[in-house]
Amino acid sequence: MDEIERTHNAIVAARLYYYQNLTTEAIAREMVISRSSVSRLLAYARENGLVSIQVIDVEDQPTSLAQAILSHYKEARKVQVVPVSHILSESDWLERTAQYAANYLNTVFDSDMIMGVAWGATISAISRYLQPKTTHNSHIVQLNGAGNTRSMGIEYASEIILRFAQAYQASVDLFPVPTFFDFVSTKEAMWKERSIKRILELQQRSDLLLHSIGAVKSGVPSHVYSGGFLEEKDYQELRRFNIAGDIATVFFRRDGSFDNIPINLRASGPNLGMIKQKRAICVVSGLGKAAGLHAALSGGLVKELIVDEPTARLLVSKYINNEKDKFLDEKYFI
Repeated sequence: MDEIERTHNAIVAARLYYYQNLTTEAIAREMVISRSSVSRLLAYARENGLVSIQVIDVEDQPTSLAQAILSHYKEARKVQVVPVSHILSESDWLERTAQYAANYLNTVFDSDMIMGVAWGATISAISRYLQPKTTHNSHIVQLNGAGNTRSMGIEYASEIILRFAQAYQASVDLFPVPTFFDFVSTKEAMWKERSIKRILELQQRSDLLLHSIGAVKSGVPSHVYSGGFLEEKDYQELRRFNIAGDIATVFFRRDGSFDNIPINLRASGPNLGMIKQKRAICVVSGLGKAAGLHAALSGGLVKELIVDEPTARLLVSKYINNEKDKFLDEKYFI
């Protein structure tokens, strides 16, 4: 059976199974194939994006945690809390959250759309769970450069961005510049180059942005803090300006403000004003990111959020209810 025939048969089987509620045995009789062949066709349909499955939980929508976040942070518009046990590792939380986010993206990204993607540990995890979906005239554009003094970071960032492009059969536009320039003047000159201006204009035209919150201390370290992108003088500046985290390697303070921070003038990521203006999905996992998430929400930098349950509980307990949660580590309440 060639690929075209397999795809056709998978669609026929999926229609009979999901639309007409036929059993695999009934489908096997109708298609004159074995039940095991029907099961393989249904699996093929799911794995190749021919079928999209959505669970609507009418008993818990929105969850109490999501509702608490929406009520407290007035500029937040949508919060999805991913159920995960607090007894699992933070790596497990990230994997579950990434899988949820990857499935959700298939419901919001479509043909004739541009998605801006900020690389990082969380986005890398999401890219590994993307389900194939055929789109037309769609684009994936990298939001921030990945180069540092050790390498240009092309291999790391491009692998993430290309996974998105391959999953959606989209055109890809990489951003081959340093994460942070040594001199503001160098960045200003670079931003005048036509090849770079084309990428910047594509970023501005994005219909959807995907990013996380970078944090200095988290269970799964943010790549910008663990990958040699910052020097000691940079960390001193972050402390001096009360930096809570970053979005696409552009930093913001504990109150969510991001103006007049010197390192941002050298950063290749977008002005965070663009994050506030566009539809941007923020995916966060890990207790160490709660402080940065609180700051970003307070500053109106996050309007649509996907977050794991333990991190959401810490956010609500510490920053909304100002109380301790018996299930979470005491150190996050200091």
